[in-house]
Amino acid sequence: MKTIFFNGNIITMDKNQPYVDSMIVEEHKFIFAGKYNDAMKLIGQKDEMVDLNGKTVVPGFNDSHVHLLNYGYSLTKIDCNGIKSIEEVIEKSKKYIYENKIEADKWVCGRGWNQTHFKEGRYPNRYDLDKISTTHPMVFTRICEHVVVVNSLALKKANIDKSTDNPIGGEIERDENGEPTGVLKENARYLIYSKIPDATIEEIKTMIVKGVNKAISYGLTSLQTDDFETFSSKNWRKILKAYDELISENRLPIRIYEQCLLPDVDRLKEFLSEGYRTGIGNENFKIGPLKLLTDGSLGMNTAYLDEPYSDDPNSKGISVFSQEKLDELSSTAVKGGMNLVFHAIGDGAINMCLKSFEKARKISSIKDNRFGLIHIQILSESIINKFKELNVVAYMEPICINTDLYIAESRVGKERMKTSYIYKRLCDEGLNICISSDCPVDSLNPMHSIYVATNRKDYNGYPNEGWIMEEALSVEEALYGLTLGGAYASYEENIKGSIEYGKLADFIIISDDIMNIDKKDIQDIKVEATYLGGKKVYSI
Repeated sequence: MKTIFFNGNIITMDKNQPYVDSMIVEEHKFIFAGKYNDAMKLIGQKDEMVDLNGKTVVPGFNDSHVHLLNYGYSLTKIDCNGIKSIEEVIEKSKKYIYENKIEADKWVCGRGWNQTHFKEGRYPNRYDLDKISTTHPMVFTRICEHVVVVNSLALKKANIDKSTDNPIGGEIERDENGEPTGVLKENARYLIYSKIPDATIEEIKTMIVKGVNKAISYGLTSLQTDDFETFSSKNWRKILKAYDELISENRLPIRIYEQCLLPDVDRLKEFLSEGYRTGIGNENFKIGPLKLLTDGSLGMNTAYLDEPYSDDPNSKGISVFSQEKLDELSSTAVKGGMNLVFHAIGDGAINMCLKSFEKARKISSIKDNRFGLIHIQILSESIINKFKELNVVAYMEPICINTDLYIAESRVGKERMKTSYIYKRLCDEGLNICISSDCPVDSLNPMHSIYVATNRKDYNGYPNEGWIMEEALSVEEALYGLTLGGAYASYEENIKGSIEYGKLADFIIISDDIMNIDKKDIQDIKVEATYLGGKKVYSI
């Protein structure tokens, strides 16, 4: 049976016919998009007709970099997003422990704190968390997910003290006496994570489902997600089994492209030895690229820069890998048939990645390399030229402007800001672009991403005139990044990302005409229905 959706304002993202009023779905694919009169010629008496009543339809959104399992996990933690003081964190956490009757010695986890919002003007430390509890080990993750703060009991359980060396690619922050403050950066986090009990497969499935239910309510029909190191065991087999069971149980109403975080050569070789390659899978779940985190975050001064931080002249940030190790991981992956997509925020990390990419291209077993870099906030003219030369996919994250506009210039100075957060220019340079949220670091709602990308303001409308407005995207460019751009990044532009003949019928109905609404109101647009393969999986 066919279903015709008619009387709509349908934004197709097909450059040959950007707008139509009708579309037909049959067996989970679009078989027509065009004018109503032409559609009716293809419809029989038994076919279903759906009047869109003038509503706007767009292709389903595709977020090109999230942490879905971690997002579902975060929904079980103390939420510190938006909290304005360390004292408020303490009081909220005490209440959480009391109300949930958490037994002594059980781990208590929180996430989302941001020291730039605290009235105290500093990081929380072990002694702050000790005020919450000395009988529960506690770990609170910063909003960027690259830094944690723990209490004294957690340090004791992890055997972290004055004599503990910094791990490679990480830092144990210390006071003037050399004692750990409780703040652990980058790879030092794993000293704590390794002590937290691992989740069961059923718990993992529950977390994934929680995250997916949120995602489809925001109009997301595809997610490119980094899940393998959400828990201390780093057990990728358990993660893949959880997804496989959810699909078998018909409980995964979204399409998943797994960005495989395997930062150890032996683990990567083990993964490849079991036959996994980029593209293995089906329309519901596919193995994606090798994903690596090569530096930290700008907010914590751990993004790796070529030159020192303007507000910390003694630091260039943290490079997680040596160039030699990054090259080894890259070459192992591409020889084994995996694409490469790396997290890189600072220009130092980006340059290291580009060097690895250039070497990897020469030995790759993949004919169509679509190497990509995620975040890419601090760039340079030479980096932009290298992106074009190597045809690197730019995984832009404009939503980070919501927080970074307050700190970016103080971190890198006026000169480096000239080539930072330059999303419009990357589009104008003709690069392949896609848009991500990095959820749970930032909001999963694509309307928030589009709002920030087009307005260059935070969620509260600051600054009134916008921030570096010459780098604002058009609505069409932002939509492209969240539809066809994302599909290209996952080698799926021929099967999704636009409303046209033969593609998967993934689309959403939204409350307002996104192309004509006042841009300041974009973040308030609601998703009224989400369809996956022509089947309604969410509605208000």
